Amino acid sequence: MKATTKTWPWKLLLVVILLVFAAGIWGAVQKIDYHWRWNRIPQYFLYLDEEAQKIPFDGTVESIRKVGDDAEVTLLSDNSQRLVQTVAADSINVDEGDLLFEGDTVGFVKEWRIGPLVYGLWTTLWISAVSSVFALILGLLTGLARISNNLTLRGIAITYVECIRGTPLLVQIFIAYFFLGTVFDLSRNVCGIGALALFAGAYVAEIVRAGIQAIPKGQTEAARSLGMNVFQTMADVILPQAFKKIMPPLAGQFISLIKDSSLVSVIAITDLTKSGREIITSTFATFEVWLVVAVMYLLVTSVLSQVVFYMERRFAVSD
Repeated sequence: MKATTKTWPWKLLLVVILLVFAAGIWGAVQKIDYHWRWNRIPQYFLYLDEEAQKIPFDGTVESIRKVGDDAEVTLLSDNSQRLVQTVAADSINVDEGDLLFEGDTVGFVKEWRIGPLVYGLWTTLWISAVSSVFALILGLLTGLARISNNLTLRGIAITYVECIRGTPLLVQIFIAYFFLGTVFDLSRNVCGIGALALFAGAYVAEIVRAGIQAIPKGQTEAARSLGMNVFQTMADVILPQAFKKIMPPLAGQFISLIKDSSLVSVIAITDLTKSGREIITSTFATFEVWLVVAVMYLLVTSVLSQVVFYMERRFAVSD
């Protein structure tokens, strides 16, 4: 009872702050001379595509037979060749006995298709997923090299980490596409994934290094005293313990990579951000599109954050 009494004023204060913030945004929006076009947005998630079915020869319509929502149109050419075309029943442009010429439209085939926003989101997700896998492998190897006794390996790892972390991701993407892509004849997808993987790999390397060094040295000494070699000690003793410690920052890095992937749109990869820009050029619904794109990014990262939070609790129970 006392805990409830102490916390309710803070909850009330939180609600008041959120309401004031929402009211401020609403007031600012009202001052903008802008015509909102929310009705144009849904078609960019899912739309009904209509493909015209044309007659490939001169001929006549022999018969029309309805089959559910579709219709089978039998066409007869001048040399007695028959062709059956299936179109949507409500889109038929001809009647039985009509004389048609090559290229005339018989009707339309209607099919639901995903819009550019969904396609862009899918592109963002798979590019981020592939980049994350390569970044994890690269970061793990680099992190191990960072703590290696071999001066050459350690020097290469330090150089890589400092160069990548010291330059903007946008510049790295340009170098990967315009320089490396041109020299080695690489596609824009390969360049984009490579740049993201190299960028995230440098941060993963530092996370891995910190996680390994957080494990007490006594763990290594105990494993070696049991006859394990360096590889067995690292794979069976150190890394499993380090993984539990580094999972939160590692997951945060990969979630951040989803947002960073929006920069690959500058090299004409049709991800969610580029899809949004293309929609804006045809609808002029600037605010609506960017708000929807932002919400889509937010939903993806929020779901992944909840998954990571669930995994953290499971690992905590296993401890």
